[in-house]
Amino acid sequence: MIKSWMVIGGVAFLVALAANVITPSDRQWFKRLQRPRWLTFEGAIPIIWTVIFICGAWSAYIVWEKDPRSTSTWLIMGLYLLLEIVTIAYTPVMFKLRSLKVGTILGGTGFIISALLILAVLSISGWAALLLVPYLLWSPIGTYTTWQMISLNPQDA
Repeated sequence: MIKSWMVIGGVAFLVALAANVITPSDRQWFKRLQRPRWLTFEGAIPIIWTVIFICGAWSAYIVWEKDPRSTSTWLIMGLYLLLEIVTIAYTPVMFKLRSLKVGTILGGTGFIISALLILAVLSISGWAALLLVPYLLWSPIGTYTTWQMISLNPQDA
């Protein structure tokens, strides 16, 4: 029998694979952009996001296990999925459109969705809500960084 954590992890992994639609020219565009001087931790960003996605999947698992047959649980799972899609879309969409504004909007949208998701799961499980806090804390940092890059690269706004 397939376990719920396998399904949640599998869906999260498949959605994350969508970020791989970046071409070499997309990467070159981003690499040439100026970054804020205080951005000294760029190499750690993939690790940070990996931890955040693991926390999100774990949170979804906790919520699912509470009441898998409930309509509200299915709606909340849809919100988890929407959050991951918006988060994963940040890089390929911003790169394809070559627009830091789009990246900033996607980052802000992810923050709003994560706040709504925390409110939705708080009554179901405090642990599930707590596992979403890393997203809520990190997302504004990434969004602010992208927003700061607009002033450093106005031609790529």
